[in-house]
Amino acid sequence: MKPETTIVIATRNKGKTAEIRSLLDGFPVEIKNLDDFGPIPEVIEDGDTFDDNAYKKSSFTARMLGFPALSDDSGLLVEALNGAPGVYSARYAGEDATDEARCKKLLEEMEGQVNRKAAFECVISLAVPEGPALTYEARCEGIIAEAPSGSNGFGYDPVFYYPELDKTFAQLSQEEKSQVSHRGKALGEFINEFDKVLTWIRRHMPQAERVGCQGNQKGC
Repeated sequence: MKPETTIVIATRNKGKTAEIRSLLDGFPVEIKNLDDFGPIPEVIEDGDTFDDNAYKKSSFTARMLGFPALSDDSGLLVEALNGAPGVYSARYAGEDATDEARCKKLLEEMEGQVNRKAAFECVISLAVPEGPALTYEARCEGIIAEAPSGSNGFGYDPVFYYPELDKTFAQLSQEEKSQVSHRGKALGEFINEFDKVLTWIRRHMPQAERVGCQGNQKGC
C-alpha cells in the first residue's frame, strides 16, 4: 500500500519506533523518527503535566520538520508520595541516573509505607505543523513492590507490581505488557481510530501553494 502520509515519531528510540511501525503495519503511512533527519534542537520538557510535555514535543517536531509528529510523555505517580515522581519520573534520581538508581531511590522513599498504591500514566500527542493536536490518555494502576523483580522492560518496571497478572511489569513479556500498560492502552486507542486520524491529518496539514507561470516558461 502506497503511503498516504508520513508521521514522525518524536524520539530516537529505535524500539519505540519499531513498536509503533509494527502497530501501523497495513495502514497507508510511513513512520520515521528523529534519526531520519538532520540535527534539530532538543525540546526541554518543563511542562507541569504529561499533556504539556507530550504536546510540546509533538508540536515542536511538527513545526521543525513539516510533518505530523507523534510523541508521548509518561511517568509514575505514587499515592503515598503525593503523586511523585510524576512528570519528574525520568529525572527523579538525577539527570543521568540509571533505571536501577531510580528504582533504588523510589524504594528508599517508600520504606515503611503501608499505602503502596501507584499508577503509570501516559499521554500521546499527535500534532501538525500549524498547531492543532490530537490527544490520547491512559492509566494503569498497580502497587510498588518491596523489592525489584524481573529483567524485562525499563524504568520503574521492576518495582511496579501488577496484581491482575501477579507480576511486576519487568516480569511480563512485551506482548503481555502492551495489553495492559498505560502506553499500550493509549496506543491502542490511537490505532483503533487511525482511519479517523488520517482524515484529521488531511484536514489540518497545510496545502502546498501553487506557483503560477512567469514570463515565457515552458508549459505556460
